[in-house]
Amino acid sequence: MNVPPGLRISHRFLRVWRRNVQVYRKTWRVSFLPPLLEPLLYILAFGYGLSTLVGDVAWRGEAVPYVAFIAPALLCIAMMYNAFFETTYGSFVRMYYQKTFDAMLATPLFLEDIIAGEIVWGATKAVIATAIMQVILTLFGLIRYPEGLLILPLSFIAGFAFASIGMVFTAVVKHIDLFNLPIFLFVTPMFLFGGTFFPLETLPAWAQVVAWCLPLTHLVELARAVGFGRLEPALLWHLLYLVVFSVLFFPLALVKMRTRLIK
Repeated sequence: MNVPPGLRISHRFLRVWRRNVQVYRKTWRVSFLPPLLEPLLYILAFGYGLSTLVGDVAWRGEAVPYVAFIAPALLCIAMMYNAFFETTYGSFVRMYYQKTFDAMLATPLFLEDIIAGEIVWGATKAVIATAIMQVILTLFGLIRYPEGLLILPLSFIAGFAFASIGMVFTAVVKHIDLFNLPIFLFVTPMFLFGGTFFPLETLPAWAQVVAWCLPLTHLVELARAVGFGRLEPALLWHLLYLVVFSVLFFPLALVKMRTRLIK
């Protein structure tokens, strides 16, 4: 069976993933610091600062402390940033400046193996950052267990989704400085208006509609429900959104990267 170019993936994509893991192992002492310190800074600022002004927040008909409200969202933000930045800035540097992709193409790897390996590595970075942050938030009693264990597999699904769309941007951005546009137009609005720091119900109706079109909103709903131990059938809709998002943007990333790299 002939597979159309742009969709050929073999088990060798794991070689690309392993190569990135080996590089990460050399710099992990620095790389693990941001996800370790970030929740501490947020808890200090919001938990002991802003929360004294905000008080409790209404969530699904009950009042929850503000710091508990934002804790699952902090995990989601870590998933998004780690996956997205790995397949934008990280992959672009390996592709354009370090010529790592060119070296890999001289091996039996398919181009699709390289891109798939990069995306899976982006998802793995999301899991690593989430695990580190979750330990810190757990020490403050902000995650409920055993339901909270579901956050880790959720982080891989979310990381895969954000890594896939990040690779799409890498395929179309001509210079590294132009990544400011997708960050400003795509990532920042989700960071601010994805239900992270305040309930969506406080937004105008049109803004709520826009927010529900963005993947981070669905991820925050999932993580917050899991973190509070509120597992409900309605959560499957949010999970389905992330899966469909990945199903759409993963093959698009493969095709667009083939268009860019194979002349």
